[in-house]
This record gives sequence, C-alpha cells and structure tokens, in this order.
Amino acid sequence: MIFINDILRNPELNKLTTRIFGPDGHLCTHLKLEHRPEQLEMAEAVAESFGSDKALLFEAGTGVGKTLAYLIPGIIHAHRTGRPFWVSTHTLALQHQILDKDLPLCRKIFSTTPDLAEFENFKVAMLMGRGNYLCPNRLAQAITQQGDLFASEHLQELDRIARWAATTQTGLVDELSPAPLMDVWSWVNAESSSCQRRHCNPNTCFYTRARSALKESQVVILNHSLVFSLMGHTSQPEDSRGVLFADDFAVLDEAHTVPEIASDHFGLHVSNYNIDRALKVIYHPKRQKGLLARLRPVGSPMPIIKALEATESFFAEIATKFLGQKDIYRLRQPSWGDPILLSTLMQTCEHLEKLVAGLDPEEGLTAELKDQRNVILDIHQKLFSALELSEKDHVYWVERSGKSGQVITLKSAPIDVAPYLERALFRRDTGVVLTSATLSTGASMVPLQKAMGATDARAEIVASPFSYEEQSEILIATDAPIPSAQTAREWTEYLADMILECTRLVEGGSLVLFTSYMDMRGVADRIRMELSATGRPLFVQGEGQSRPELTRLFAEHGRAVLFGTASFWTGIDIPGSALSQVILTRLPFANPSHPLSEARLEHIQARGGNPFNELTLPDAIIQFRQGIGRLIRQKTDTGLITILDSRILTKPYGRQFLSALPLQNFKKISKQILSERGQIRR
Repeated sequence: MIFINDILRNPELNKLTTRIFGPDGHLCTHLKLEHRPEQLEMAEAVAESFGSDKALLFEAGTGVGKTLAYLIPGIIHAHRTGRPFWVSTHTLALQHQILDKDLPLCRKIFSTTPDLAEFENFKVAMLMGRGNYLCPNRLAQAITQQGDLFASEHLQELDRIARWAATTQTGLVDELSPAPLMDVWSWVNAESSSCQRRHCNPNTCFYTRARSALKESQVVILNHSLVFSLMGHTSQPEDSRGVLFADDFAVLDEAHTVPEIASDHFGLHVSNYNIDRALKVIYHPKRQKGLLARLRPVGSPMPIIKALEATESFFAEIATKFLGQKDIYRLRQPSWGDPILLSTLMQTCEHLEKLVAGLDPEEGLTAELKDQRNVILDIHQKLFSALELSEKDHVYWVERSGKSGQVITLKSAPIDVAPYLERALFRRDTGVVLTSATLSTGASMVPLQKAMGATDARAEIVASPFSYEEQSEILIATDAPIPSAQTAREWTEYLADMILECTRLVEGGSLVLFTSYMDMRGVADRIRMELSATGRPLFVQGEGQSRPELTRLFAEHGRAVLFGTASFWTGIDIPGSALSQVILTRLPFANPSHPLSEARLEHIQARGGNPFNELTLPDAIIQFRQGIGRLIRQKTDTGLITILDSRILTKPYGRQFLSALPLQNFKKISKQILSERGQIRR
C-alpha cells in the first residue's frame, strides 16, 4: 500500500538521490569521491523502495559502497516524512563502521552541499540487547547485597566492574576486557524489570538513556538478533504500517544471514545449563547465596533444591537415552521424556508468587523475584513444547555441547522459515531493503527469495567494481581425496601438507576456512610447530580468543595463519596484505544428517521437489561466494583464492561453483606440482 501523504511530503527522493550519486553529483563534486555506476543504481533502487513502501533485495558486490547507497536515501526520507528509519547488521564490526565512518561521511556530504543542508543535523541512536548494558542501579544493589549474592571469589570481579562503571560512557559489556564473569554480570546488567524508567534515571542508566534516544533519532542502528527479539514485544499490529516501530522503514544489511538467525529466533532453546543458572540466581544451595538469601527471614529454598535435582536427573536421562556417544539426536515422537521436571518448575513459580505477595511492590527485590518467576515460567513453557513437540511445523532435537560435553540443549526451529519472515518483514506495507554482497548463487536470487518468503520482492544484482583479473589468482587442487569417514586420516594429512605449503605462496597472511571442527583441529595439531618455525603464528577458532580478538591478532601480525569454521566464512573484513590468501578446504555443503537439514530436505521431497538442487546446492554456493569474498576488500588488495576440494572439477555440480567464482581462469595445483617446484618439504 502506498500512502499518498508520503508522496506529497517527499516528492523528489529519487531525483535528489540521482543528483547526489550521479556522474556529476554531489559525492563527486563536493567530496571528490569516485563515481560508481553500481552505487548509483543501488541508491536509486533503495530510494524507490522507501518512497513506494515496497520490499527490495539488492546484492551489491564488494566495493559498490552499499552503506552510503542506503543511508543517504534513508536519512533524507526519514527527515522529509518524519518516519523512523532503522538499519540492522549481523556483525558488530559493520555496526561500528556505520557509526564511526559512514554516518559521519553522510553528515559531511550534507554539510558541504548547500541544497542538502537541511539533512545535516540528523540524530543517530544505537541499541543493543538489554543484557549488554550495565545498570548502575542494579550495580549499587549488588554491592549493597554482595554478602547475600556472591561467593568470595567473585567479589574481586564485582569490584572490577564497579571501577569500570565510573569511567565508561556507554556501559556496554564489549568494553570490558577480559569479558566479565556471567555469574557476576547477570546481577548488574539491565536485563531486569528493576531497570526501568521509574527506577533508573536516563542521565545515569545506560540502557534507559539508549531507549530514550530512540525517540529523538532519525536513524537507529540495531543487530539482527535484537530485531527478531524485539518483534515479539514491539512489532506493529497486523493492520498498521511498520515492522518494529509505528510507520518505520528499514534496511537489513548482511542479509544472507537473516534466514538462519530468524530460524534460531522462531525456535526454542532450553538447556540444563540455562535452567541451573536460572534456579541458582534464586538460591544456590552450595554457596547459600541468591535472592532468597536477601529475604528476612530467609525464604525456604526447598522448591528450588528439588527443581535443581529434577533438572540434573532429567538431562542425565536424555544423555543416556538419546545421545550416548552421539552429539545430536532428532526427536520424532511426543511425550518422549519424564514430565517430573515440569511439575517442580511450576512449584518453584508458585513458591515465588507467594513470596512476592508478602513484599513491598516497590522494592527492587520484588522486581527481581518477579523476573525470575517469569524466567522459570518461560523455561516451563519451552520444556512443555519440547516434550510434546507441540509446534507441528517445527523440527525438534537434542544436542550435546561444551568443552566437556556437559551442556545438553533441547532445540527446535521452523522447517520452513519463509512464512514467518513473510509475515514479519514483507507484509508490513513499508519499505524494507535486504542487502549483502552475496544474496544469489551468482546468477539467480530465487533460492534465497523463496527461503525468505520474499518471492514478490524486487530483486537486483550489481557486480563488484573491482578488477579480479588484475587483483587475484585462483588455484584449484586436482588430487584431493574425496572426503569421507573412510578417508578421514588421508584427508587430514593431505590438508596439512597442502595448507602448510600454500601458506608459503604468499608473503602475507592466509585465512583457512573449514567446514568441520574435527578437520580444523586435526590439521592445526599437525602443522602448528612447522608454521611457527617459519615465523607464522597459527590462530585457531575455539582456542580461547573471541572471533573479534582472533581477527584483530591476525590482522595486526601481517603474516599469520587463521583457521576458522562457519562464522569466519562471512563478515571478516581485513584489507591489505595481512590477508593475502583465502584457502577453502571443502565445498561448504551443510551436514545433511543434522535434524534441521534433514527435516527441510524431507519437506522439499514430500512436495515433489529436488532437495539437492533447491536447498543444498544453492545454500552451499552462497556460502562459497561468502568465503572467497573475504580476499578482495579494496582496490589495492591482491592475493590468492585456493580451493582444496577437487570435487569442484570432478562432480557435475562443480560447474555451478566454478561459475560463481569472480573470474573464470584458474590454475590447477597438486602435491606433485608443488613438489616439483620445490614447495613440498618432507
């Protein structure tokens, strides 16, 4: 639906966008920026989407300048119409790029161009999830009640947070290094109903201040996880326009991640670890700490103790009955477990209700107890759903995780997330732009449109302006063994030899992308010492450092090697020689035995479709394009794309991967060829 008032208030968005981005436009004449035809094409499409309140999927190759192409029309449209404009990203790195680089550049464009001056003073807000913010009010309560809440070994951490609180400007947990202990941070963050306007002053409370800033801002920066979380609380009525806020319009950048994040959000997660932590916030039997310890007299802990015992028993039975030596198991029949845990959790809720009834409703402790009662009730509802497999369009499973395999999690996800996304994003009568460098298989965006429920949305693709012929070279191995359980040892040895020697083909650093943690760890163990002897440190995902920390260390060294799995195939942006080679160890096919993949393949097959061609292959090609896209991030970058999976040359589907490469010329390599060149050293 097009609202005529918007057209009357903002009649020249398209024309103004063209004047800014055109060959003789303001970007070129006032800021001396290079004209990019691809950026102009995207900006005009975005302006049309916002002006007509239509959805747009736009693939913009690396170097197009997509952030300016959506920010400038968005700010203009928000200013002229008075409508809120939000931008969501997947990675924190892109959020900071938008806040620290792109939005200041927008302001500079507006301030140096007289006929754009009216847009110069736009306001910006960034919002993270509540649990990311320090609440000074809760911190003060925690310090006052520290004897009832914390074990002695946690008091030093509480003091560290208190000292940081005196200097921080944002109160965001990312500033704390090392990251705070969750046993302490959970008591002082803003994820509590005691952190509300009536208790917290926006002048001192970071989260309350961030929420207040939303009302005055034309641009709001969010992340995808928060967007889908907010949909459950702030989404607009069915008959009104807007996604999160009344009359809003939006951009979701890094949109190739949206289906996976949405699936995660629309499903459920409940683990022994989560339940144990939630119950021990109320009362920790061993330490005799928690909310009940703050009551005078101390509240009875028996319902909590019984619930803790039932939790341990319930998940131990799951591990024995379903997992054994496995790490994952699909649940197919309802009523598969003992419901005793449900009753003990409900008894805990009832106990908390009785305690709250006798307290002053204005006390902070009252709000904390109510919060925990709601947390336990939410766990109860999720657990009941998992036991009964109550959502018929979901798949349910149980999986083991954690370093020692002690975390047991019940999960579910929609088999087809498209209807959920269609309702949430594409039936809102507003302009919603989804963009990324890789939304297509290279030739078609149809697979992702179907996956997102956006089959009626306009879809456009513009290629990268970079010259891959001059900036990159592609090497493909011809002699790799076919990956399988039978060839696991041979495969690991092959990867170790080839990766070790391929890293010597470049002076700078190499990013090595895996599809398997087992492969990654096995290769790392084999070549770590040899790499170190050549002056190249090896950084490996999952060995202690966070993803941002690993990326920073890798970039700073300049000649390092970084091993990563799924999350490193996307969102890593390291320009310059520090990333001179991307090595793909395998074509990134999803594990078909994972319950979600298995259920989706069955769903396609049941309606007569071809699961491999409709889902498995398109998803793999999009991730493949993401992986190779890590190499060239700017005009001056050069390097190698090395593919060690010979199936790209020998299998019929390999042609589609080859077509997705940024250039069609490549060189064949093998252990023998490298050996003849003196590369392989035994």
